[in-house]
Amino acid sequence: NGSVSNEGVHAHQVACEPLCARGAAAAFAMAVPELDAAAVLRGDAAAIRALRSALEDWGFFTLARGAIDPSLLRRLEGLARDFFALPEAEKQEVRMALGGKAWRGYFPLGAELTSGKPDGKAGLYFGTDDDPDDARPLHGRNLWPRRPPGLKEAVGEYMTAATELARGLMRGVALALDLEPDFWERTITHEPTVLFRIFNYPDAGFDLGVGEHTDYGLLTVLCVDSSGGLQVRAPGGHWLDIPPPPPGENALVVNIGDMLERLSGGRFRSTPHRVVPTGTNRVSFPLFYDPGWDARPNDALGQLEECLGAPPAESAGPRWDGQDLSQWHGTHGEYLQAKVQKCFPDLFAHAVFEN
Repeated sequence: NGSVSNEGVHAHQVACEPLCARGAAAAFAMAVPELDAAAVLRGDAAAIRALRSALEDWGFFTLARGAIDPSLLRRLEGLARDFFALPEAEKQEVRMALGGKAWRGYFPLGAELTSGKPDGKAGLYFGTDDDPDDARPLHGRNLWPRRPPGLKEAVGEYMTAATELARGLMRGVALALDLEPDFWERTITHEPTVLFRIFNYPDAGFDLGVGEHTDYGLLTVLCVDSSGGLQVRAPGGHWLDIPPPPPGENALVVNIGDMLERLSGGRFRSTPHRVVPTGTNRVSFPLFYDPGWDARPNDALGQLEECLGAPPAESAGPRWDGQDLSQWHGTHGEYLQAKVQKCFPDLFAHAVFEN
């Protein structure tokens, strides 16, 4: 990697998991970078170099405070906690089975699977509010709970802000690959697939909040609370904690997914991560910014290979899960549906239609 100046990036220390708790060979610290979102969005040369380094080395970075209005993040967290504190019967009024093919709504603790094992979380699924007559899976209308008042508005504001942030960051990713900044918008994200989740991880005795996994698509913008629990696999293979923000504050963590690893020819890493119990009542808010439903990533891949040439030899090594990302062909929608149905096999088996 090229050298990076201090402009637009700071060292954000990530502590190794405790020796006594998880058997690490030694206690040490590594650095997941913290980037200045404004500098990346401006296309500042030093910030783009820092972004390239972060994606090559980690596939993860955090954003300096202020990338999204902190008061909006606090408001969203408070409303999310109010929803999950409601009686189960009231939350079930917006259960996912009522969302049909749109795949929206509430699921209870343990209902979502990662690698076939129940997650220690409950959640609310949202997406862009589409035409209810749109026949495509994962498209349609959101299911909005009656309470708490203001949740719908806060979700809408956050989705708008996080989507714009993701779009700007993807322009930075294009620059980091020495492409024109609008490359993705011209090829696969002119009508992006945007999915948003609110997750609640109560202290409920699960071994993991979410098991080891990578994200499916291009870019994830994750808002976290001060509970901690998010871990990433470091380049050496150890699990490392991403330190939480101070109590009462929120932070933004960004990572890339499998589709961007593939499109970059393995130059950028889709890094395994997980959530471990913290003994707290954790909430988090991932927004997934992905190619358009009908986009064919292979078309963009051909253009990228013309621009970038052959990927570096070291990018050809096996993935953590044994998957070969180069074997997927078809639309992004087909790819995404095949992935998501594994998270809720029972729901998918019943065609997710109750209405």
